[in-house]
Amino acid sequence: MTINVLIADDQAMVRGGLRLILEDQPDISVVAEAADGAEAVALARRLRPDVCLVDIRMPLLDGIEVTRALAGPGVADPLRVVVVTTFDLDEYVYGALRGGAVGFLLKDAGPALLVEAVRAAHAGDALVSPSVTVRLLRHLTTGAAPPSAATARPLSDREIEVVRAIARGRTNQEIASELFISLSTVKSHVSAIQAKLKVRNRVGIAAWAWENRLAGPT
Repeated sequence: MTINVLIADDQAMVRGGLRLILEDQPDISVVAEAADGAEAVALARRLRPDVCLVDIRMPLLDGIEVTRALAGPGVADPLRVVVVTTFDLDEYVYGALRGGAVGFLLKDAGPALLVEAVRAAHAGDALVSPSVTVRLLRHLTTGAAPPSAATARPLSDREIEVVRAIARGRTNQEIASELFISLSTVKSHVSAIQAKLKVRNRVGIAAWAWENRLAGPT
C-alpha cells in the first residue's frame, strides 16, 4: 500500500529535499506540495493524504494553525499531521501536539527518522524527535501541582504499564518485548487506553502520563 504524503513548507528547496527522501521509498508517494499554510489546508482537505508534513513557520497560517485546522479537537475526520521544523522550541512542540499532530520532527533528524515518522503516522503510531521528547513532556508539568490521575474509566495495572512505556517513547514492538505480551495485545491495550483517556493517539497518552506524573524517571 502506498502512503500518500502532502508536504507544506514555504521554502522550495526544503520541499524538494523532503520529496527526494520520501519518494526514494517504494511505499511512499508525495501527492502535493504547499508553499503556505492556507494552501496546505485547502490541498489537504481536497486530497485527503495519508500523512501531512507541515513546517511551523509559514505565511498566512503557521504550522500550528494548520495542524489545528486538519487534526484539532473539533475536526470530525482528522488527518495525520507530522510537524517538521528547524526550531527546537518548547512552545512549538507543545502547540503542535496539543493541536492534534501525531509527530514532531526536527529537520536535522536525518532521512531515516523522517521516513520512520511518516510510516509511524500512517500506522497510527506517533514519533517525536528523541532530542525533544523527554524535555518536552517534563516541561508540561514544570511548576504545576500534580493533577489527579483519575479517569472516568480507571486504567488497569497492565494499561498503566503500557502508558508508562508509551511516555518513554517505546514502540508497540518494544512494549511487547518488555512486557512479554503479543503485539496484538499491545495494540488492544493502546486502543482501550485511548478510549478511556479520550485521546486520539499515542502523543495524547504520553502527554497524559507526564501531566499525571506516571512516566517516572528515565
